[in-house]
Amino acid sequence: MEKKVRQKLKIKYPDAAGIDIGSAVHYVCVPEERDEPCVKKFGSFTADLYQLAKWLKKCRIKTVVMESTGVYWIPLFQILEDRGFEVRLVNARYVKNVPGRKSDVQDCRWLQQLHSYGLLQGSFRPEQQICTLRSYIRQREILTKSSSIHIQRMQKALTQMNILLHKAVTDITGVTGIRIIQAILEGERNPHKLALLKDYRIKNNAEVISKYLEGDYREEHLFALKQEFELYKAYREKIFECDQQIASCYEHFDTKAEDEVQKTQRKKNSDKNHPLFDLHGELQRITGVDLTKIPGLDVLAIQTIISEVGLDPHRWPTEKHFVSWLGLNPSNKITGEKVFSTKTRKVVNRASTAFRLAAFSISRSQNALGAFFRRIKNRLGSPKAITATARKIACIFYRMLKYGQDYVELGLENYEKKYKERIVKTLQKKASELGLVLVPKEI
Repeated sequence: MEKKVRQKLKIKYPDAAGIDIGSAVHYVCVPEERDEPCVKKFGSFTADLYQLAKWLKKCRIKTVVMESTGVYWIPLFQILEDRGFEVRLVNARYVKNVPGRKSDVQDCRWLQQLHSYGLLQGSFRPEQQICTLRSYIRQREILTKSSSIHIQRMQKALTQMNILLHKAVTDITGVTGIRIIQAILEGERNPHKLALLKDYRIKNNAEVISKYLEGDYREEHLFALKQEFELYKAYREKIFECDQQIASCYEHFDTKAEDEVQKTQRKKNSDKNHPLFDLHGELQRITGVDLTKIPGLDVLAIQTIISEVGLDPHRWPTEKHFVSWLGLNPSNKITGEKVFSTKTRKVVNRASTAFRLAAFSISRSQNALGAFFRRIKNRLGSPKAITATARKIACIFYRMLKYGQDYVELGLENYEKKYKERIVKTLQKKASELGLVLVPKEI
């Protein structure tokens, strides 16, 4: 009998280095023949990072893999990438499966060894232009959430004085709400005069609004209202500055739209959280398609997704790879030919969250995706319906971005018709297997 030849692992990246990132020090390992010692410790100061990159050049390193938690890896990643290294960031969960390797020195050695054999897959990171846009958009998201906290505190201060402004108007930070709050802070206490400040679009008349604005004014609550109102205005100014940076960032993107994109004017009654510049036109220009035609996705959701996944869908070979990265597909866990779990992976991904929110928003829509959501909800429940619909929306997004296809709405009636035909076809197949004939009932 011929003896089986056991294949050994071949070194795929001979010029590989491994770095264990820390808040204060970084441990770096290179191949043993490149330097003595092959493991060195560097500080986290910028001068130390330049020294680290210089040492890697001296050791003829071409590719670097690093493991980190938090954001300590970002400065070193950018410095190494600017100096021509191929840098990969790996998930710490994927390299901690071997017991006994707990020290920083052993960690960087283990990273270098795994990477040299090509056993580590780097985390996704879009191109630098998208990373810049992503930083601005994430900052804007933080500012928007912070401003909403001060809106809640303004409403709390008003309620403590029994001024029910939130019942008189829909939004206390709208045109009417801002006018009334400013007048209160300037010393106006007459509810009838405050009610006359209402906008013409408010449905409630001045007499009804004046009843909501008759309150028990207290100095301590007025002081809290004044501070929260000033903080809210400060955050709105910072959001406007952030929008200006985002708008200037879009100017550096290439135009993919074949035809000239028509600029859309912002409606007066649109959401105040939307930027003042033509975001819809910019997104259509850089993507080449109108992604807002997808049900559930508005310009802010599309901007968030683009800033997380980038403009190059070819980073994922197929739409199945794309939804797998988003954590929207079943994750089969099979052991001993037995399926233990098919739950989706828990991922922290802003793009995945945007798709899920889009799926939830169309739960009652009278279109094909809305009908699909309700059908899955009736059978499996709301959480699974959100995931399934989010996956379908993500697939549509991927195809439009990759192939430049326009979204075509099939309509509710067309979807119900195709679903009925599919059910009938399945019943006919089962009847044929049982030796029966399915006869349609005459109505």
